[in-house]
Amino acid sequence: MSDSKVTPNRERAMSGTIPSMESSHDELGENTIIVVFGASGDLAKKKTFPALFGLYRRRLLPRGVRIVGYARTKMDLAEFHKRIPSYIKNADNEENRALIKEFTGISTYVSGQYDKDESFQELERHLVEIERNYQTKETNRLFYFALPPSVFTPVSQHVKRNNYLRKGINRLIVEKPFGKDLHSSRELMSAIKQDWNEEEIFRIDHYLGKEMVKNILLFRFANIAFSAGWDKHSISNVQISFKEPFGTEGRGGYFDEFGIIRDIIQNHLLQVLTIITMERPVSFSAEDIRDEKVKVLRAIPPVTLEDTLLGQYVGANGKPGYLDDDTVPKGSVCPTFAACTLHINNPRWEGVPFILKAGKALNEAKVEVRIQYRDVTQGIFKDIARNELVIRIQPSEAIYIKINAKTPGFDTRAFPTEMDLTYKRRFTDTTIPEAYEALILDALRGDHSNFVRDDELDSAWKIFTPILHRIDKGSANLEEYPYGSRGPSSLDAFIAARGYKRAPDAYFWPTTSLASL
Repeated sequence: MSDSKVTPNRERAMSGTIPSMESSHDELGENTIIVVFGASGDLAKKKTFPALFGLYRRRLLPRGVRIVGYARTKMDLAEFHKRIPSYIKNADNEENRALIKEFTGISTYVSGQYDKDESFQELERHLVEIERNYQTKETNRLFYFALPPSVFTPVSQHVKRNNYLRKGINRLIVEKPFGKDLHSSRELMSAIKQDWNEEEIFRIDHYLGKEMVKNILLFRFANIAFSAGWDKHSISNVQISFKEPFGTEGRGGYFDEFGIIRDIIQNHLLQVLTIITMERPVSFSAEDIRDEKVKVLRAIPPVTLEDTLLGQYVGANGKPGYLDDDTVPKGSVCPTFAACTLHINNPRWEGVPFILKAGKALNEAKVEVRIQYRDVTQGIFKDIARNELVIRIQPSEAIYIKINAKTPGFDTRAFPTEMDLTYKRRFTDTTIPEAYEALILDALRGDHSNFVRDDELDSAWKIFTPILHRIDKGSANLEEYPYGSRGPSSLDAFIAARGYKRAPDAYFWPTTSLASL
């Protein structure tokens, strides 16, 4: 397993990667070191190391790869190796135990500060020692920042000064959040780009690695049955929703600094919106895709308070409220729920409201896109349900369209039902890769298609910065909602005012029982 290498097209197809029409990427092959900064932190434990292990298990990491963890936490190699199994699901599985042993064998650890050249020079000595064992002189380094944004700049500067290969490929993966507003984002990106060029930077938004998000491009542009009606003439409104059934749970100090709009809407949901609404790209190459996404973002005016509903959860159902969290500042005006209506001023989408909703401490865990079509022509029909196309991103990935059909029997009566593609039923023998697995593999391959470009990030912040500043100043009203509810009580009215019509009570997902009609 330690001599694993990236396998050809079949493995690429199984990984969920869209075939690119570009001639080639600079793929990191043999003799690659992956350095994970923040290796003892929460993100590295929950996402980065499990993803790296997942790629190792699938034989998708480059041959001879070595993984180096770096953090301020002082521990020796034995302690680091002892921690790695705790990061990985089903570590006690017999097959996984053997693989984890191999995985720890290619993993080492260096402790150091994030603002001292001496620490990065010690890291460099460790990297050079590893590279001495490579049979060829050509080596590559991938630096993964599983770090808070407050240290992005000093770490990127120290890496460039002390650990940057003069011969070979260097890549930098940067985690969100990319700043707090337009100004801070520009400052952060400007500081990093003093040392790194755009081709070397991979800004991760892990939603772009999710299978159903990546599937939207193929679904839209490979199916004329749907692409023909993908515009304002057929579509009434679009909702993109993110729901979490838990609150901040002791992490309120971090969350309060950003809020639900910065944490979820400005990046994850906005990225989904661009893929839903972009024009057909010339090819699947990274720049062609990202060019079209930027065009959409530039056509969206800044969000207004009048088009926004904000909320903050309070204690209910035995759960504490947001302000009951000791880590949350007293009297915080940080929203834990937001519904923002965006408009795209271009010929395809003018007049169609796009409602981006996200909230914590809600009644369920779900991320989905709900595209509601316009009413059919009346006359022979009365009060018939609208068609809806739903793309469920998580959990249980699915695409289904709600249609009207005749009730079986002698009567001519319509009832709502669905045409359903649920992945776990259709693809029973396929394991869908985790988003971080897909994105780290893309970075190793040099494919920027599913990463955020600098002008894309800039355009996104322009949409939300004005309203974020008003919220930060306490100029926005927060509606309280109970922990475990659907959100603020005025949510239904807010959505209805933007054209959404709720389906009749007779509709049941995933099946419709005739006995209920």
